[in-house]
This record gives sequence, structure tokens and C-alpha cells, in this order.
Amino acid sequence: MTTSPAAPSLPQDATECRRIGHLHPCDWRNPAPAARYHLVVVGAGPAGLAAARLAAAAGARVALVERAWIGGTSLNTGCVPSKALIRTARLYADLRDAAHYGARVPDAAPPDFARAMERVRHLRARLAVDDSAQRLVAAGVDLFFGEARFAGTDRVRVDETPLHFDKALIATGARPDIPAIPGLAEAGYLTHENVFDLAALPPRLLVIGGGPLGCELAQAFCRLGAKTTLVQDRPLFLPREERDAAQLLSDALARDGIAIRLNTLVTAVRGKDGARQVEMVSDNYRSVVEVDAILTGIGHVSNMEGLDLDRAEVACSQASGVLVDDFLRTSNPRIYAAGDVCLEHKYAHAAVASARLAVRNALFRGRERYSRLVIPWCTFTDPEIAHVGLYVREANRRGIPVKTYTVPMHEIDRAVTDGEQDGFAKIHVQGRGDRILGATVVARHAGEMINGITLAMEAGLGLGGLERVIHAYPTQAEAIRAAADAHRRSRLTARMRARLARWLDDERLR
Repeated sequence: MTTSPAAPSLPQDATECRRIGHLHPCDWRNPAPAARYHLVVVGAGPAGLAAARLAAAAGARVALVERAWIGGTSLNTGCVPSKALIRTARLYADLRDAAHYGARVPDAAPPDFARAMERVRHLRARLAVDDSAQRLVAAGVDLFFGEARFAGTDRVRVDETPLHFDKALIATGARPDIPAIPGLAEAGYLTHENVFDLAALPPRLLVIGGGPLGCELAQAFCRLGAKTTLVQDRPLFLPREERDAAQLLSDALARDGIAIRLNTLVTAVRGKDGARQVEMVSDNYRSVVEVDAILTGIGHVSNMEGLDLDRAEVACSQASGVLVDDFLRTSNPRIYAAGDVCLEHKYAHAAVASARLAVRNALFRGRERYSRLVIPWCTFTDPEIAHVGLYVREANRRGIPVKTYTVPMHEIDRAVTDGEQDGFAKIHVQGRGDRILGATVVARHAGEMINGITLAMEAGLGLGGLERVIHAYPTQAEAIRAAADAHRRSRLTARMRARLARWLDDERLR
């Protein structure tokens, strides 16, 4: 992976040294290993940390192995830095639209990218304290830094130190999947692993890939002043999401000034005079765009290399990573896996949930199934797109009857007063009943709003039950209550309303 010469990396200043000091102390000495561990966890990202803490809190002897930094992608190069940068970018967008809110701001200087990145680094260092090596040791975890390789079906070797286990958990995560584009490696590119180390804003940025991370970073960098082009090889962004949700996002990105290239393939990259000339083709039309930096590697591939999984009799595939059953058990019944190394949906909260489930199954004879977890997700663009449960197309494939209740955000008072009317809350229920099958929310705070629907689904509360939940007024989450109201009205047929009218008339005459 290569960082663009036109956008140099930040030096290892005091803030970065503090973060690294928490997450991989330079003077660290691995402990003397126990004769045997109840659980050995390989990988100290969100899944590995959750598993080690849960097992240690329950009294198990736990060893946690990490080759690089504690916290994994989420803390160091993923969720934390990206959301910090998105928050700053959103502020600049609000300042740009101040007149829309009845406000007037003095002429401001252009966005200060260096200061925004300084904030990102400070927040990373601050949150690193929670995942520090010292806190893990205090929690009763034996922490080993080094390369882990399986040396058999019940042991791992960390460099030259063997760790014997009753059970093990593979939680090594995933890394960026770099497209095979001629000239890309030679010209230089960014991924999420190094983009947050930039010291200067690339004046012209090309983002390859219209998935969640590509859309989030394209919008953020555009709002921070980069002339941004977003290339997607499909007709719309976020191909997994519902089409109307993806279209709303596409419109929002265009309003921000992003040059959108859909149904477009990048065919070659050439470096020239410090810039990059990117060749693209769309419907047999070829074009060239010159940029200063390229952000790619939006997809992910599981980290399995160097683990010697064959020696542990653990099956894997290049497409799916470590292969697990619904209990997150691998082909070796002693070894489980959790998080991005084995899951289709690669989200930090899914990694944590899967790790806790795997520990309960591995150590405490649990029989919990991953497929029964209700896991939401969110793309943190503006507006956000959040989803939980089934999409209509999935229900149709399974032969499940679906009725959908949709509430546009422009019908919600708080969305109107906030000037955030783009979007909707859409809830799918099964047939004529009220069992919630899934939901999609498109709104500025969709990630917060989806949690209430997730709770209802987990608790078995139908849409009729949600109608009885009193929402504070005015809030944007009232869109959920409005969908429940629509469900109630739909169940009042003309015959039922006529009966109620007659009953009311009879009551009046008594």
C-alpha cells in the first residue's frame, strides 16, 4: 500500500506516540505463558477485545495475541477516525447552508484540513486509553504481541512461544481489497489504512467504489474542499440498499458537488508530474481524469495469511474467509471465529456481537445461533442510511408476504424545523400481521433511529406495540410512531369503521 507523494503522511508527533504507547508499548515484554489456557484469542480488534474481556470476566484463563495495534481497524483506521472527520465535514456543510437556517455567518476561511486531522488524531489517542495494554492486563488477560501461527489443533505459537488451549477464537479481521488496475500500484494510492495519516488535503481526489466507506469519505473530503470524483461500476451506490434510499444518497452527493461516475470502470492509472491520470470507460465511452490522489480498497478480504490454518485443521476460502457454522464454530470443534475474518457483514458492532456469542458457545456450552441475532447497520453519509432485518426482495425470495409502511421525513415536525426533510422511515411487516421483518431509515440521524426498531424486533414487539410507545415531541424518531399509526389505520377496514360509528351512535342515545 502506498501513500500519495502529493499528500505526505503526518510525523509521529506526541499525540501519535501516546496512542501507540497505549496500543503497542515499545517496551512491552510478553508474559510467561500459562501451562494451558481456557481460551486463546488471535487478534485484538473489536471482536478479539470483546471475547477476551468477556472470558476473563467469567474467570477463564485467557491469552490475547496481537501482531500490530490493539483496537484493530475500528479504532485506528476505521470507525473512529472516519466519524471524527465526518463530523468536521458536516459542520462545514452547515456553515455553507447557514442562510437556509435563517443565520448569517461572516466570510470564513476555507476548511482547515490540517486542524481537522489533528482533531482526528487526538480523538484516536483519547479513545486508545480504553483499549490499552495496561487495562487488558488489569482485566486478567495475558497479552502477547507477535505473529500467531497455529502449531496444531490445540496450540498456537507466538513467535517462538507455544500457547496451549482448550478453545481458541480467530478474530484477525480483514484488510482492504485492492483492485487489479494496471498502473495503480506504481502511481500510488490511499486506503482507509493510511488516508487518516494525511497531512494535506489532496486538491483533486478520485474515490473508487460506491459502498458505505467510499460514499462516506467522498462526501467528507468534498465538504473539506477536495474536488472529488466518485466512480462506481454499478448503476447506483450502496448496491445492497433499497433503490430509493440509494437514489436519495446519490442526489445528496451530487448537491455537495461530487462528480459522479456510475456504470464506470477504471481501466488504467498513470503517474505524470506528481499527478495521476486515470482512464475510465462507461458504455464504451473512454475518458481520462487527472487527480492528485486515489482512494481505493473499499472492499475487504479476510486476514488469514500466515496463520497456518491447515495445521489447525481449520477450513477457509478466499471468498468467505474462515468457514464457520451458525454457532461460529470452525471445522475444528476446538476453534471458533468471529468478526470480519468470517462474517459477510463487516461491522464493528457485528464483530463484537459475534465474539460474545462465540465465547458463550465455546466455553459455556451455549447453543446460540448467529443467524438469530438482529444486527442493524448504518452508512454515515448525510443523510445517513440505516437498515435492520430483511429487505423486501429477500422476503419475496423466501415467499414471505410483506406490507410496507413508509413515512417521508418532510411529514415529521422536527425534521422540518431542523431543515432535514430528505429521507424516510420505512418499516416492513409480515402479511396482515404486525411482526416487523425489517426497516430502512434515511435521515440525518438514521443510525440513532434504527436502534428503536432493532430493540422492538429483538423483543418480539410488533408494529402495533410500537404504536403504544410514547415518543418525545418533537423528535425525528416520531417517524417510527407515524409508521405504526399508518399500520393501525390500515387495519380499520370500512366495515370496522361502520360498526364503530353505529356503536358510538348507540352510546350517544343511551
